[in-house]
Amino acid sequence: QVQLVESGGGLVQAGGSLRLSCAASGRIFSINTMGWYRQAPGKQRELVATITSGGSTNYADSVKGRFTISRDNPKNTVHLQMNSLKPEDTAVYYCHADVTSSLYNRYDYWGQGTQVIVSS
Repeated sequence: QVQLVESGGGLVQAGGSLRLSCAASGRIFSINTMGWYRQAPGKQRELVATITSGGSTNYADSVKGRFTISRDNPKNTVHLQMNSLKPEDTAVYYCHADVTSSLYNRYDYWGQGTQVIVSS
């Protein structure tokens, strides 16, 4: 079993910054893509940013130039630096990992979510 534990959410004023972190632990052989998704009230979960084990990144158009995703492979962690936050960034942010387990099975795992609230 694999666990993803997120941290770093909170309340911030528009224009401010937050840094989210997610640590994966458990029976991990390797982690392929890691990423962040978010879900605002009444909306579907949407991709924010992803990063492969090789460091290739992908961002939603709405966050390009403001958010930066990074990862530390030896520590099985992924971070999301969020700058110039806007009220429309308010959502629950979920960490995701595409994990190959120590038994060589491949599964998707999700964190429990961390709330980000941006006040205007």
